[in-house]
Amino acid sequence: MSLPDRRRVTYYFDPEVGGYTYDAPQKGEGRHCMKPHRIFITHHLVRAYNMLDKMHVLRAKRATPEDMTRFHTDECVNFLQRDTPETAEDLTYKYTRSQTVITPLSRAYVFEFCSIAAGGSLAAARAISSGAADIAINWAGGLHHAKKREASGFCYINDINLAILELAHTPASSTLTSTTTTATSSRGITDEAYKSLLEPIISKILEVFRPSAVILQCDADSLAGDKLGELNLSMHGHAACVQFLRKQNVPLMLLGGGGYTAKNVVRTWCYQTACALAIEDTIDPMLPYNAYFE
Repeated sequence: MSLPDRRRVTYYFDPEVGGYTYDAPQKGEGRHCMKPHRIFITHHLVRAYNMLDKMHVLRAKRATPEDMTRFHTDECVNFLQRDTPETAEDLTYKYTRSQTVITPLSRAYVFEFCSIAAGGSLAAARAISSGAADIAINWAGGLHHAKKREASGFCYINDINLAILELAHTPASSTLTSTTTTATSSRGITDEAYKSLLEPIISKILEVFRPSAVILQCDADSLAGDKLGELNLSMHGHAACVQFLRKQNVPLMLLGGGGYTAKNVVRTWCYQTACALAIEDTIDPMLPYNAYFE
């Protein structure tokens, strides 16, 4: 598929995304390192760089429990839907030993955050499959660790799998192949070493599978200085994957995910938004003033 150089970029953002927290409500427990508010800050920076008028900006319909059960079990979704600070103690007592435990500790209305994340990814998949967008962005998405029956790695609903199922349901004349590739890398890997792994692996995948669309999960815990990650990528090195895939002229979804030093994640996702628009060489590296500048 040959796409014009100026791609049609659709960007999904829910203004309520910054109001949710993973912090456990139980007394005496510490702050959680996964902060949905970084998506809200990213949006502020994207707006400060005047990128919003270069994209089709939409607020996606939130995913319903029925949407989520296209991949997850009914029990999993029902539990998560009931998991609020008010029900935390009762649910923790009843389900701690269950094989379908969703959360080791109740989080503050995490189901609502998951419905935003999954809704954005489902909408992005529909925009790609319908041809309405060449690149679709949902920084709230990318929660790829969640399993069919249980949460994993701060992820409760696997919006990537839901997006893949949506794509598989709607392309009219192509076969969808789902391929997950993990390149094992050493601690402290640099931009150059990462790129030497990245490009040949992705090139081979594109050659063999010839996908009708690619979903790229832009986990940012590989950035240097991340609170949990152990790699050493710069913002530019991390964005190399976005830039490389954009050049391959394949419909592309960009999703968020991990990343636990918020200021680094925000700058990187903002920069990758610029990469989607092919304006990364024109934006000022000095951050414009915004509500979170300090």
